[in-house]
Amino acid sequence: MLRYFIQKSLAGSKLVKPRIIICIPFGITQVEKRAVKESAEQAGAREVYLIEEPMPAAIGAGLPITEPSGNMIVDIGGGTTEVAVISLGGIVFSKSVRVAGDKFDEAITQYIKKKYSLLIGERTAEAIKISIGNAYPFDEEVKSFEVKGRDLIAGAPKIIEVTSDEIRDALSDPISEVVEAIKISLEKTPPELAADIVDNGIILAGGGSLLANLDILIKEKTGLPVSLAEDPLTCVVRGCGKALESIDLLKQVTTLS
Repeated sequence: MLRYFIQKSLAGSKLVKPRIIICIPFGITQVEKRAVKESAEQAGAREVYLIEEPMPAAIGAGLPITEPSGNMIVDIGGGTTEVAVISLGGIVFSKSVRVAGDKFDEAITQYIKKKYSLLIGERTAEAIKISIGNAYPFDEEVKSFEVKGRDLIAGAPKIIEVTSDEIRDALSDPISEVVEAIKISLEKTPPELAADIVDNGIILAGGGSLLANLDILIKEKTGLPVSLAEDPLTCVVRGCGKALESIDLLKQVTTLS
């Protein structure tokens, strides 16, 4: 896969070897880091930089990561949620949990299967999450969504209607794990940096942060200001691009070069 992307980026040229930056989850072992680096080198990279995912998310969100103030970023991706406190170009504390967008979809699938004996696919679950998924009640009236799937009892196709309140109940457990990770990170943050977070607030990034009213729920649970990064879906990619543009910044934020 890496070799394919490299070839595409170079328009098929085999004479040029690119510099590559790869995002990795926080806390993986040196052996795992080395394996990732060697895979990229074998695929045709000239230089390989590994960067822990919260860092490019913070860069992409426009946080002042090189300043002495504390900044908290919560990157809710597809497979993992990375919570990190960043200061002076380094990660002071970070917690990674294997609960994110995919688990949200899975929770919706299991809820509908259990309550309605209806089997739905991943794409349907994601469509439900995007359309009426929510972490905190909507201000307006309850929303509904028509779900098509296979009846597990009769074995025939079936259509049901689910409400946003039901989907909020379905998502309560995975969302609680994300909130708990944020609370633990706040507890482990040094007092001086915690004071900065009170002023700066918590920044949400990643596709999972687009879940409706998730920022409101986190604000209620932590008592801190919470805001969405600009275009949270592409924060990590844009952060990697900015790091690649500045070699000094790249060397400061990468874990292994």
